[in-house]
Amino acid sequence: MSNKTYAGIPQEYAKLETSKIVLIPVPYDGTSTWQKGADKGPKAFLDASENMETYDIETQTEVYQQGVFLADAVTENSSPEAMVDAVHKTTKKYIKKNKFVTLFGGEHSISIGSIRAFNECFNNLTVLHIDAHADLRKTYQGSACNHACAVYEASQTTNLIQVGIRSMDVKETTVMDTEKTYFAHELASNEFWMDSAIDQMTGNVFITFDLDALDPSILPSTGTPEPGGLFWYETLDFLKKVFAEKNVVGFDIVELCPNKKEKSSDFLAAKLYYKMLSYKFMDENIDDEYDNTFESKTQKNNTSKFIEDDEY
Repeated sequence: MSNKTYAGIPQEYAKLETSKIVLIPVPYDGTSTWQKGADKGPKAFLDASENMETYDIETQTEVYQQGVFLADAVTENSSPEAMVDAVHKTTKKYIKKNKFVTLFGGEHSISIGSIRAFNECFNNLTVLHIDAHADLRKTYQGSACNHACAVYEASQTTNLIQVGIRSMDVKETTVMDTEKTYFAHELASNEFWMDSAIDQMTGNVFITFDLDALDPSILPSTGTPEPGGLFWYETLDFLKKVFAEKNVVGFDIVELCPNKKEKSSDFLAAKLYYKMLSYKFMDENIDDEYDNTFESKTQKNNTSKFIEDDEY
Protein backbone atom coordinates (compact mmCIF):
# COMPACT_ATOMS: atom_id res chain seq x y z
CA MET A 1 0.00 0.00 0.00
CA SER A 2 1.21 3.49 -0.81
CA ASN A 3 0.11 5.12 2.44
CA LYS A 4 3.15 5.80 4.62
CA THR A 5 1.18 6.45 7.82
CA TYR A 6 -2.43 6.00 8.86
CA ALA A 7 -4.45 9.14 8.00
CA GLY A 8 -1.24 10.92 7.06
CA ILE A 9 -0.39 11.44 10.73
CA PRO A 10 3.12 12.66 11.60
CA GLN A 11 5.74 9.94 11.73
CA GLU A 12 6.30 10.55 15.44
CA TYR A 13 2.83 9.09 16.10
CA ALA A 14 3.24 6.16 13.71
CA LYS A 15 6.20 4.23 15.11
CA LEU A 16 5.58 0.68 16.24
CA GLU A 17 7.61 0.96 19.42
CA THR A 18 5.65 3.96 20.73
CA SER A 19 2.19 3.37 19.22
CA LYS A 20 -0.57 1.87 21.36
CA ILE A 21 -2.66 1.00 18.28
CA VAL A 22 -1.82 -1.25 15.34
CA LEU A 23 -3.83 -1.20 12.11
CA ILE A 24 -3.50 -4.24 9.84
CA PRO A 25 -4.93 -3.90 6.31
CA VAL A 26 -6.13 -7.14 4.71
CA PRO A 27 -6.98 -6.52 1.02
CA TYR A 28 -8.61 -9.91 0.39
CA ASP A 29 -11.66 -10.71 -1.73
CA GLY A 30 -11.24 -14.35 -2.61
CA THR A 31 -14.64 -15.81 -1.61
CA SER A 32 -17.22 -13.03 -2.10
CA THR A 33 -20.21 -14.21 -4.10
CA TRP A 34 -21.87 -11.10 -5.49
CA GLN A 35 -20.16 -7.74 -5.96
CA LYS A 36 -16.39 -7.98 -6.05
CA GLY A 37 -14.07 -5.20 -4.89
CA ALA A 38 -13.63 -5.62 -1.13
CA ASP A 39 -9.91 -6.11 -1.75
CA LYS A 40 -9.87 -2.41 -2.71
CA GLY A 41 -11.50 -1.48 0.59
CA PRO A 42 -8.39 -0.95 2.73
CA LYS A 43 -6.81 1.48 0.26
CA ALA A 44 -10.06 3.43 -0.15
CA PHE A 45 -10.40 3.58 3.64
CA LEU A 46 -6.84 4.82 4.07
CA ASP A 47 -7.22 7.39 1.30
CA ALA A 48 -10.41 8.72 2.91
CA SER A 49 -8.73 8.79 6.32
CA GLU A 50 -6.13 11.21 4.98
CA ASN A 51 -8.92 13.71 4.31
CA MET A 52 -10.53 13.39 7.75
CA GLU A 53 -10.31 15.93 10.57
CA THR A 54 -8.48 14.27 13.44
CA TYR A 55 -10.13 16.18 16.30
CA ASP A 56 -13.16 14.26 17.57
CA ILE A 57 -15.77 16.74 18.75
CA GLU A 58 -17.79 14.29 20.86
CA THR A 59 -14.89 13.00 22.96
CA GLN A 60 -12.81 16.19 22.65
CA THR A 61 -9.76 14.09 21.82
CA GLU A 62 -7.21 13.54 19.08
CA VAL A 63 -6.83 9.81 19.42
CA TYR A 64 -4.11 9.51 16.78
CA GLN A 65 -1.75 10.99 19.37
CA GLN A 66 -1.98 7.66 21.22
CA GLY A 67 0.03 6.33 18.27
CA VAL A 68 -1.25 4.33 15.30
CA PHE A 69 1.17 2.00 13.57
CA LEU A 70 0.17 1.04 10.04
CA ALA A 71 1.37 -2.53 9.61
CA ASP A 72 2.26 -4.12 6.31
CA ALA A 73 -0.84 -5.45 4.60
CA VAL A 74 -1.58 -9.16 4.81
CA THR A 75 -1.55 -10.05 1.12
CA GLU A 76 -1.65 -13.86 1.25
CA ASN A 77 -4.29 -14.97 -1.25
CA SER A 78 -3.24 -18.41 -2.47
CA SER A 79 -6.28 -19.92 -0.73
CA PRO A 80 -8.88 -18.86 1.86
CA GLU A 81 -7.25 -21.17 4.40
CA ALA A 82 -3.79 -19.67 3.80
CA MET A 83 -5.19 -16.15 4.15
CA VAL A 84 -6.91 -16.99 7.44
CA ASP A 85 -3.71 -18.53 8.76
CA ALA A 86 -1.70 -15.43 7.77
CA VAL A 87 -4.21 -13.09 9.42
CA HIS A 88 -4.20 -15.24 12.56
CA LYS A 89 -0.42 -15.21 12.84
CA THR A 90 -0.05 -11.49 12.11
CA THR A 91 -2.81 -10.49 14.52
CA LYS A 92 -1.43 -12.64 17.32
CA LYS A 93 2.08 -11.27 16.77
CA TYR A 94 0.92 -7.72 17.48
CA ILE A 95 -1.34 -8.70 20.39
CA LYS A 96 1.72 -10.23 22.03
CA LYS A 97 3.51 -6.91 21.59
CA ASN A 98 0.89 -5.40 23.95
CA LYS A 99 -0.86 -3.38 21.26
CA PHE A 100 -4.52 -2.56 20.67
CA VAL A 101 -4.86 -4.47 17.42
CA THR A 102 -7.34 -3.48 14.71
CA LEU A 103 -7.85 -4.75 11.17
CA PHE A 104 -9.52 -3.38 8.06
CA GLY A 105 -10.64 -5.78 5.31
CA GLY A 106 -11.27 -7.10 2.81
CA GLU A 107 -14.19 -9.45 2.95
CA HIS A 108 -15.53 -10.93 6.16
CA SER A 109 -13.60 -14.20 5.90
CA ILE A 110 -10.57 -12.35 7.28
CA SER A 111 -12.32 -12.28 10.65
CA ILE A 112 -11.95 -16.03 11.09
CA GLY A 113 -8.23 -15.42 11.55
CA SER A 114 -8.53 -12.32 13.71
CA ILE A 115 -11.14 -13.85 16.03
CA ARG A 116 -9.04 -17.00 16.39
CA ALA A 117 -6.04 -14.93 17.48
CA PHE A 118 -7.98 -12.88 20.03
CA ASN A 119 -9.69 -15.97 21.42
CA GLU A 120 -6.29 -17.57 22.01
CA CYS A 121 -5.01 -14.47 23.82
CA PHE A 122 -7.96 -13.35 25.97
CA ASN A 123 -9.96 -15.37 28.46
CA ASN A 124 -13.74 -15.66 28.32
CA LEU A 125 -14.03 -13.72 25.06
CA THR A 126 -17.23 -12.28 23.66
CA VAL A 127 -17.36 -11.70 19.92
CA LEU A 128 -19.76 -8.87 19.10
CA HIS A 129 -20.77 -9.48 15.49
CA ILE A 130 -22.47 -6.46 13.88
CA ASP A 131 -23.72 -7.46 10.44
CA ALA A 132 -26.67 -7.81 8.10
CA HIS A 133 -25.89 -11.50 7.57
CA ALA A 134 -25.66 -14.36 10.05
CA ASP A 135 -22.42 -15.80 8.54
CA LEU A 136 -22.96 -19.05 10.44
CA ARG A 137 -22.47 -21.63 7.69
CA LYS A 138 -20.02 -24.35 8.72
CA THR A 139 -18.77 -24.52 5.12
CA TYR A 140 -19.73 -22.77 1.91
CA GLN A 141 -18.61 -23.46 -1.63
CA GLY A 142 -16.22 -26.11 -0.37
CA SER A 143 -14.43 -24.07 2.29
CA ALA A 144 -14.82 -23.37 6.00
CA CYS A 145 -12.96 -20.10 5.40
CA ASN A 146 -15.63 -18.52 3.20
CA HIS A 147 -17.13 -15.12 4.00
CA ALA A 148 -20.44 -16.91 4.70
CA CYS A 149 -18.66 -18.82 7.50
CA ALA A 150 -17.12 -15.76 9.17
CA VAL A 151 -18.42 -16.39 12.69
CA TYR A 152 -19.24 -20.10 12.67
CA GLU A 153 -16.05 -20.91 14.56
CA ALA A 154 -16.77 -18.07 16.99
CA SER A 155 -20.22 -19.55 17.65
CA GLN A 156 -18.51 -22.75 18.81
CA THR A 157 -15.60 -21.30 20.78
CA THR A 158 -16.66 -17.87 22.11
CA ASN A 159 -19.63 -16.02 23.55
CA LEU A 160 -21.12 -14.77 20.27
CA ILE A 161 -23.54 -11.83 20.28
CA GLN A 162 -25.05 -10.93 16.90
CA VAL A 163 -26.60 -7.53 16.16
CA GLY A 164 -28.41 -6.20 13.09
CA ILE A 165 -29.03 -9.56 11.39
CA ARG A 166 -31.65 -9.43 8.62
CA SER A 167 -30.56 -12.05 6.09
CA MET A 168 -29.72 -15.73 6.58
CA ASP A 169 -30.14 -19.27 5.27
CA VAL A 170 -32.59 -21.57 7.03
CA LYS A 171 -29.75 -24.00 7.85
CA GLU A 172 -28.13 -21.30 9.98
CA THR A 173 -31.09 -21.43 12.39
CA THR A 174 -29.70 -24.75 13.66
CA VAL A 175 -26.50 -23.00 14.73
CA MET A 176 -27.75 -19.59 15.82
CA ASP A 177 -28.41 -18.80 19.49
CA THR A 178 -31.53 -16.66 19.10
CA GLU A 179 -31.31 -15.51 22.72
CA LYS A 180 -28.04 -13.78 21.80
CA THR A 181 -29.16 -12.55 18.38
CA TYR A 182 -30.64 -9.08 17.96
CA PHE A 183 -32.43 -9.09 14.62
CA ALA A 184 -32.78 -5.80 12.76
CA HIS A 185 -36.57 -5.83 12.92
CA GLU A 186 -36.41 -6.25 16.72
CA LEU A 187 -34.09 -3.27 17.18
CA ALA A 188 -36.74 -1.00 15.72
CA SER A 189 -39.35 -2.00 18.28
CA ASN A 190 -37.48 -2.56 21.54
CA GLU A 191 -35.81 0.34 23.30
CA PHE A 192 -33.83 -1.92 25.63
CA TRP A 193 -31.86 -3.91 23.05
CA MET A 194 -28.54 -2.15 23.67
CA ASP A 195 -28.60 -2.79 27.42
CA SER A 196 -29.73 -6.36 26.87
CA ALA A 197 -26.94 -7.12 24.41
CA ILE A 198 -24.31 -5.60 26.69
CA ASP A 199 -25.64 -7.54 29.69
CA GLN A 200 -24.99 -10.77 27.78
CA MET A 201 -21.35 -9.91 27.06
CA THR A 202 -18.41 -11.10 29.11
CA GLY A 203 -15.72 -8.67 30.24
CA ASN A 204 -13.43 -9.00 27.19
CA VAL A 205 -15.04 -8.12 23.87
CA PHE A 206 -13.80 -8.31 20.28
CA ILE A 207 -15.94 -6.44 17.73
CA THR A 208 -16.25 -7.60 14.15
CA PHE A 209 -18.11 -4.95 12.18
CA ASP A 210 -19.39 -5.75 8.70
CA LEU A 211 -20.27 -2.45 7.04
CA ASP A 212 -23.38 -3.96 5.46
CA ALA A 213 -24.87 -3.84 8.95
CA LEU A 214 -25.47 -0.18 8.15
CA ASP A 215 -28.46 0.87 6.10
CA PRO A 216 -27.53 1.20 2.40
CA SER A 217 -28.97 4.71 2.42
CA ILE A 218 -25.89 5.79 4.41
CA LEU A 219 -23.40 3.19 3.13
CA PRO A 220 -24.24 1.78 -0.30
CA SER A 221 -20.71 0.69 -1.22
CA THR A 222 -20.62 -2.82 0.19
CA GLY A 223 -20.67 -6.22 -1.47
CA THR A 224 -24.14 -7.34 -0.35
CA PRO A 225 -26.28 -4.37 0.75
CA GLU A 226 -29.47 -5.20 2.65
CA PRO A 227 -32.36 -2.80 3.37
CA GLY A 228 -33.37 -2.05 6.93
CA GLY A 229 -29.98 -1.52 8.51
CA LEU A 230 -28.51 0.52 11.35
CA PHE A 231 -28.13 4.27 11.15
CA TRP A 232 -25.16 6.41 12.16
CA TYR A 233 -26.07 7.75 15.58
CA GLU A 234 -27.75 4.61 16.91
CA THR A 235 -24.62 2.70 15.86
CA LEU A 236 -22.36 5.16 17.66
CA ASP A 237 -24.60 5.15 20.73
CA PHE A 238 -24.33 1.37 20.96
CA LEU A 239 -20.59 1.27 20.34
CA LYS A 240 -19.94 3.99 22.91
CA LYS A 241 -21.86 1.99 25.53
CA VAL A 242 -19.91 -1.17 24.71
CA PHE A 243 -16.56 0.59 24.98
CA ALA A 244 -17.62 2.25 28.25
CA GLU A 245 -18.91 -0.88 29.96
CA LYS A 246 -16.62 -3.61 28.58
CA ASN A 247 -12.95 -4.14 27.86
CA VAL A 248 -12.89 -4.04 24.07
CA VAL A 249 -9.65 -5.84 23.25
CA GLY A 250 -9.65 -5.15 19.50
CA PHE A 251 -11.85 -4.93 16.43
CA ASP A 252 -12.02 -5.39 12.71
CA ILE A 253 -14.08 -3.62 10.04
CA VAL A 254 -14.83 -5.40 6.78
CA GLU A 255 -16.73 -5.39 3.48
CA LEU A 256 -16.14 -1.91 2.14
CA CYS A 257 -16.53 -2.33 -1.62
CA PRO A 258 -15.52 1.09 -2.96
CA ASN A 259 -17.22 2.77 -5.89
CA LYS A 260 -15.33 5.41 -7.88
CA LYS A 261 -18.52 7.48 -8.21
CA GLU A 262 -19.53 7.25 -4.54
CA LYS A 263 -16.96 8.28 -1.94
CA SER A 264 -19.21 8.88 1.06
CA SER A 265 -19.05 5.20 2.03
CA ASP A 266 -15.25 5.33 2.14
CA PHE A 267 -15.42 8.38 4.36
CA LEU A 268 -18.03 6.84 6.66
CA ALA A 269 -15.78 3.80 7.13
CA ALA A 270 -12.87 6.11 7.96
CA LYS A 271 -14.96 8.03 10.50
CA LEU A 272 -16.33 4.83 12.06
CA TYR A 273 -12.84 3.46 12.61
CA TYR A 274 -11.67 6.72 14.16
CA LYS A 275 -14.77 6.97 16.38
CA MET A 276 -14.16 3.47 17.70
CA LEU A 277 -10.58 4.37 18.56
CA SER A 278 -11.80 7.58 20.19
CA TYR A 279 -14.24 5.66 22.40
CA LYS A 280 -11.52 3.19 23.39
CA PHE A 281 -8.98 5.80 24.45
CA MET A 282 -11.15 8.79 25.43
CA ASP A 283 -10.28 8.45 29.13
CA GLU A 284 -6.59 7.67 28.65
CA ASN A 285 -3.85 10.24 28.74
CA ILE A 286 -1.36 10.11 25.92
CA ASP A 287 1.42 9.27 28.37
CA ASP A 288 -0.51 6.40 29.99
CA GLU A 289 0.90 2.97 29.23
CA TYR A 290 -1.49 0.70 27.35
CA ASP A 291 -2.16 -2.67 28.98
CA ASN A 292 -4.16 -5.17 26.97
CA THR A 293 -4.29 -7.63 29.89
CA PHE A 294 -6.85 -5.49 31.74
CA GLU A 295 -9.52 -7.58 33.45
CA SER A 296 -13.06 -6.21 33.44
CA LYS A 297 -14.86 -6.06 36.76
CA THR A 298 -18.10 -7.30 35.16
CA GLN A 299 -18.46 -10.80 33.77
CA LYS A 300 -22.24 -11.00 33.37
CA ASN A 301 -23.35 -12.83 30.23
CA ASN A 302 -26.41 -14.92 31.02
CA THR A 303 -29.23 -12.39 30.86
CA SER A 304 -31.96 -13.30 28.39
CA LYS A 305 -32.71 -10.65 25.81
CA PHE A 306 -35.59 -8.20 26.02
CA ILE A 307 -36.47 -8.90 29.66
CA GLU A 308 -37.79 -5.72 31.18
CA ASP A 309 -37.15 -5.28 34.89
CA ASP A 310 -36.62 -2.57 37.49
CA GLU A 311 -33.03 -2.02 36.38
CA TYR A 312 -34.35 -0.14 33.38
